[in-house]
Amino acid sequence: MNPGIRVKICGLTRPEDVFAVAEAGAAYAGFVFFPKSPRNVSIEAARDLAVDVPVGVAKVALVVNADNAMLDAITSAVPLDILQLHGDEPPERVADVRARYGLPVMKAVGVADAEDVAALDLYSEVADQLLVDAKPPKTATLPGGNGVSFDWRLISARRWSVPWMLAGGLTPDNVADAIALTGTQQVDVSSGVEVAPGIKDATLIRDFVQATRVPVMR
Repeated sequence: MNPGIRVKICGLTRPEDVFAVAEAGAAYAGFVFFPKSPRNVSIEAARDLAVDVPVGVAKVALVVNADNAMLDAITSAVPLDILQLHGDEPPERVADVRARYGLPVMKAVGVADAEDVAALDLYSEVADQLLVDAKPPKTATLPGGNGVSFDWRLISARRWSVPWMLAGGLTPDNVADAIALTGTQQVDVSSGVEVAPGIKDATLIRDFVQATRVPVMR
């Protein structure tokens, strides 16, 4: 069995989403601070949601190329455990954010081909965690949450010096296969547990978490 797989449900916008995440046994609750996203929440709304996240579930703020003013506003108002940088922040910016805010930093890296995998090695030197995501399609307006996956064989059996999480097009139907192929111990989902953009479904959240617990067949 896989009781150790840690699940992140990202893009929470409603109190019932927070309850569903806790009830299902997810390890991370993610809040998106990116106006172009249908999952975007205001700082005030995120603060109200975050205070309801139970102890033991890590609260993650997803930002995209955020400047210090924005990060100052978020971190001063919202009780957080992790900052997730999901833009094209260079390694120097990742290190700066980590030092400035005293919070663990998760850096998302989009992958489409073998060349993209090399960036993971670089960011592993400055981030506390890596989020290995599918590179967004050229026509996409969002850096993540597009419901697309990449060729998981590109990172099969790959390991880094920091914990890492698999994202991109995961659903209750394919997450067990993704875990078996990549060996990841952490998975992230957003659109894969929604009934509409930004609207999470408690049943899909529960099904997704349960799917990560199935035996791994190698």
